[in-house]
Amino acid sequence: MKKTISIIIIIAMCAMFASCGGVKNEVSDTEQPTLMDTMSLEEKVGQILFVRCVEDEQTDDLMSIKPGGILMFGRDFEGLTKDEVKEKIQSYQDKSDIPLIIGADEEGGTVVRVSSNPNLAPEKFKSPQEIYNEGGMDAVVENATEKSELLLSLGVNMNLAPVADVSTNPSDYMYDRSLGQNAEVTADFVSKTVTAMNNAGIMSVLKHFPGYGGVGGDSHQGTVYDDKTAESIRENDLLPFKAGIEAGASSVLVAHNTVNALDSENPASLSPTIHNMLRDECGFDGVIMTDDIAMGAVADMENVYVKAVNAGNDLLITTDYQTGYNQILNAVKCGEISEETLNSAVERVLKMKGQI
Repeated sequence: MKKTISIIIIIAMCAMFASCGGVKNEVSDTEQPTLMDTMSLEEKVGQILFVRCVEDEQTDDLMSIKPGGILMFGRDFEGLTKDEVKEKIQSYQDKSDIPLIIGADEEGGTVVRVSSNPNLAPEKFKSPQEIYNEGGMDAVVENATEKSELLLSLGVNMNLAPVADVSTNPSDYMYDRSLGQNAEVTADFVSKTVTAMNNAGIMSVLKHFPGYGGVGGDSHQGTVYDDKTAESIRENDLLPFKAGIEAGASSVLVAHNTVNALDSENPASLSPTIHNMLRDECGFDGVIMTDDIAMGAVADMENVYVKAVNAGNDLLITTDYQTGYNQILNAVKCGEISEETLNSAVERVLKMKGQI
């Protein structure tokens, strides 16, 4: 009888312990769904698209695909006051369940999407090359901080900078946007700029991998070939990218140039070989993004969005977002893009946003 009572007491105590939630809570904690678990296939596809900002009347259509980010150009800031820009950007964020990347190219010099508006900055930011020539690396760092603080004050959380291309020849297409110095000095510039941007709290983008130096053509207009040797690319062009990656760059943008020594069959943006170089040789595990797929070098290619994802890009800059969205979604559904590939890209984007 005593033995029976003892057993009953033990069973009752176990039941009380379970009801207190000691074991139950541990199980519940491990079973909490992650953001990735709750996302539909359609939402995942939207997250890897970085869409050029649309006209106001198209905003609802754009937000219906739940894009990962919106890339703003000069026209999107033109004539607006600071408060109007902040309200505009906040309206985008309010329409999105997952925080958006809001990006702009504010390199300084010839590429100034924000400071070209006198309502937003007293004057256009000078190019890093001009600032370096006037005040050295300390002035470059100060300028990078100033640009970052201005963009963040407006709601822009990513600056598509710095330009990591090594160019010392004024005839190069990218010369004016580069530092205009050799690989070692450019690497120091990139490292210090990325550090300054990180300290300010803005996302950075190294561009245009694997380097646009020594090239005369404009990939906005059509196919551009890079004839540098693989040895030259590794010894010079990759140095600033490696320095920026080591400093903690958020993303690396891959050019549309065809680099003959590395992959003569595909533009860099669509080349698995070049993406493997970025991952394996340069040690980058963050977000790889394409240059704008609307650019002439790749725009007319068949299944260009599918090729871009399968090459290893995590984030695709696009103007024609509906084509990109439908092409990628259909490719995942039919197995042309694996769910594993898509999930890896989405995870990197969400991690960069601080959402996982």
